[in-house]
Amino acid sequence: MLPLWVIDDVVRRALAEDVGRGDLTTNALVPEGFIAEGIIHSKGKGILAGMPAAARTFQLLDPDVEIRQELTDGSELVPGSVIARINGSGRALLTGERVALNLLQRLSGIATAAAGLAKMLEGTRARLVDTRKTTPGLRILEKYAVRTGGGYNHRLGLDDGVLIKDNHIKVAGGITEAVRRARAAVPHTVKIEVEVESIGQLHEALDAGADIIMLDNMPPALMRDAVKISAGRVLLEASGGIAGDAVREVAETGVDLISVGAITHSVMALDISMDIGEMKGI
Repeated sequence: MLPLWVIDDVVRRALAEDVGRGDLTTNALVPEGFIAEGIIHSKGKGILAGMPAAARTFQLLDPDVEIRQELTDGSELVPGSVIARINGSGRALLTGERVALNLLQRLSGIATAAAGLAKMLEGTRARLVDTRKTTPGLRILEKYAVRTGGGYNHRLGLDDGVLIKDNHIKVAGGITEAVRRARAAVPHTVKIEVEVESIGQLHEALDAGADIIMLDNMPPALMRDAVKISAGRVLLEASGGIAGDAVREVAETGVDLISVGAITHSVMALDISMDIGEMKGI
C-alpha cells in the first residue's frame, strides 16, 4: 500500500501544475455548491493501478467528496468496466478530472505491461524487475504499479544498494578494485551488484565477491554459459533492451532476474475516462 504522504506529495504537485491560480473554465460554468456524480470507467483492457492517487485528487479538492470504488488496484479491466463513482462538488470533479485520469492511465498502463511480461515468465525461475528509468517525481508510484502488475522492484534509488556499472569500473580501474572500494565503504547489510559485458568480466566479478551480477546486453547463449559458470553462487540479472518474445527466451537461460526499463519509460497509457452522470444540482 502506498503511504498517504507519498500520494499527497505527488497529487499536490500535479494539481499545482494543472490548476495554477484556478480552473477558469469550470469556475465560470459550474456554480458553487453544484453536486454531481463522476463515473470513472475503462475504455481499454488491462490491469488497474493508481486508484488511491486518483481518489486523493478529488479528496484534496473537496474533503466531503464521496468515493465508491467498484474495483480495486490489481483488478482486470475490460472496455466498459466501471472503476469508481465519485459524488461531490461538480467543481472538484471537473477540476481534478485530468490529474486523476493522468495518474490512473499511466499507472494502469505500467501494471498492464508488467502483468503481460510476468505471465511470459511463468514456469521459469526468473523474476521481472523494473529499473530507475522512471518518470521524475513519480518513481514510487510507478514502482508500485509494477508490483500491482506482478513484477518486482529493483533499487528505489541510489541510496538503496550498490550497482557498479561500466563507468564506475573505468573510474575505479577495474572490477576487482571497484568491488573492494564498495565493500570498504558500505555496511555489510548492503548487497553489491556488478554489471559485466563478457565472460571474462563475469569471472572477475565472481572472484571479487560480488553478490549480484548483471549480464548486460549478452546474447542468450552467453547467458547460459554465465549460469553454468556461476553455479548458483550469486544472483544473475539479465538486462539490456529485453522485450517481447525475447523475455521468455532469456528466462529459459536460467537467470534469476530480468530487468526491463520499458515497463516504466515507454509504456502506453491505458484508456480510462470519466463521465458526469446524475446531476443533483445545488
